[in-house]
Amino acid sequence: MTGFGTQLQLEQALGPLVCVGGHPVFLGTCSWTDRTLVEESAWYPRRTMGAAERLRFYASRFPLAEIDSTYYAPPSERQARLWAERTPEGFRFDVKAYSLLTGHPTRPRSLWADIREQLPTEAQEKRNIYPRHLPAEALEECWRRFAAALRPLREAGRLGAVLFQYPPWFVPRRESRRELERLRERLPNWLLSVELRAPAWFAQERDRRRTLELLSGLELVLVTVDAPPVSGLPRLLAATNPQLFVVRFHGRSDSTWNGAARTAAERFRYLYSREELAALASELRPALAEARESHLLMNNCYRDYGVRNAAELRELLAR
Repeated sequence: MTGFGTQLQLEQALGPLVCVGGHPVFLGTCSWTDRTLVEESAWYPRRTMGAAERLRFYASRFPLAEIDSTYYAPPSERQARLWAERTPEGFRFDVKAYSLLTGHPTRPRSLWADIREQLPTEAQEKRNIYPRHLPAEALEECWRRFAAALRPLREAGRLGAVLFQYPPWFVPRRESRRELERLRERLPNWLLSVELRAPAWFAQERDRRRTLELLSGLELVLVTVDAPPVSGLPRLLAATNPQLFVVRFHGRSDSTWNGAARTAAERFRYLYSREELAALASELRPALAEARESHLLMNNCYRDYGVRNAAELRELLAR
């Protein structure tokens, strides 16, 4: 009988992708390590799998994953190197930007120790801090270190896009547009995707046009979202950078979108029906044929919901 270790070595082929209009479409999930997937579902062969085994198994099923741990704490170069080493050639990681870099509340303890020491005393004692709490030089050093940590992924050809998901209070005004310009200035040669959670960016036709023109001019990838109606966010199918088209599927649960869910998995706990996925596949096809490459990411990472829906959507697109 073949042992699991030998079996795993044979599974290092890249998970299947599909082509639409001659362009590759990568499908995957926004987490391969969520506790509910690992401990409460039977998708992984063994619940006792180590981190390396788990990632290798995932990569044999899907060619794309989003790294969301980098939102809560900045990665290290060593960790990025391990991610690269544990995945086959052709695999893509989309990396979620550190919360501090998108203006989200950030735990002071997640900062590098020497950066944390530069916080004012009162800020060090806060539950959360924001970019304004750091000296300008320290904030720029955070940007530099975050980019440096991802270098092993870039060098290995594993880095897809770096995702900058902005909070609902990041509304369309002069300072917000300037921040998007600074994003491009700070990372001039990177493939960057932007998810805007404030509906005002898309409220009226003129708002949408202005937003798309801004992102296109900066070569930033607009993240299309499928989200609950209560979010007020449209499913805007637009390729603002010819290199990449990105869709993140957040489920359609109105009750948990703005609720007090304890975890991200519970907030996005929604299993798409086959009928819903078939409608999405039909709607997405024209946009998937426009960009050189597309990334479709299931964020409904409760138990095996995300991996099940990603596989179903892939099957529907392959038809």
